[in-house]
Amino acid sequence: MERRVELFSVDDVAIEYSVIGKGEPIFVFHGGHSNCREEFGYKGLAESGYSIITPSRAGYGKTSEAIGESLTAACEYYAKLLDHLQIEQVHVLAISAGGPTGIRFASLFPQRVTSLTLESAVSKEWLTPKDLEYKAAHIIFRPSVERFTWKMLGFFSNSFSKLMFNMMSSQFSSLSKEDIKQRIGDDDVAEFKKMNNRQRSGSGFLIDLKQAKELTGQDLRSISSPVLILHSKNDGFISLEHPYHAHKNIPHSEISIIDSWGHLIWIGKLASERDEKLISFLVSHKLEDSFFMKRNIY
Repeated sequence: MERRVELFSVDDVAIEYSVIGKGEPIFVFHGGHSNCREEFGYKGLAESGYSIITPSRAGYGKTSEAIGESLTAACEYYAKLLDHLQIEQVHVLAISAGGPTGIRFASLFPQRVTSLTLESAVSKEWLTPKDLEYKAAHIIFRPSVERFTWKMLGFFSNSFSKLMFNMMSSQFSSLSKEDIKQRIGDDDVAEFKKMNNRQRSGSGFLIDLKQAKELTGQDLRSISSPVLILHSKNDGFISLEHPYHAHKNIPHSEISIIDSWGHLIWIGKLASERDEKLISFLVSHKLEDSFFMKRNIY
């Protein structure tokens, strides 16, 4: 996939973003430890004729930490990026820890959101100071340390790909290791290795933990666009409380709990099921050409 990466500056802050493909625009709010160079789930969308626009969220990549002062402030800057690109309406795809951003964006800018898809997404307060994972994140993913954390994970993933996947898979799946092996192939292990090599936390993940607390039930209830909620029944990272909470509170939502191996629904033997469900949803909520064909770059 050909990817163009650019930097948009406004109000003394910067937003890094990438564009892949041409067609109806999908505005992606990536998950934790990621950035505008995310790859999971993109290939099928690009091949189906969509343009995928991914800003590095607040504190990730080269995007300024300052835009993440609050969830609302960050969303207002992402809207300014769409203004810069002269795009009026988009499909929004919010992934994992990017869930709160997608939900707040759809709540704040209903006229700009044709559809919202939540994939393995956080939909309410997630990790709290009482949780071991929260405490660990503030140690190994704090800005002064995270670079070394990911370098180490990348090194061991490159050297011992299958071993590292087996060691880390229990963080992403509630299945037994034997059941996971039945649902994962060598190509998926290779994709997992690539993920560990491209990921960085910057100051973004700690911002994610803070911003998840800002999400309210009113954010969900005020979403007016159609919403698709995709989640694995075997997700060991974001519990099933999150998709069911979103479905209960979002008026025009449909939920699909799939039997993939775990949190990373874009890899594994059932990854194609995710592509089929998402593309079918997008096709049924097509944008009007006048909303996105203002510039030939798309």
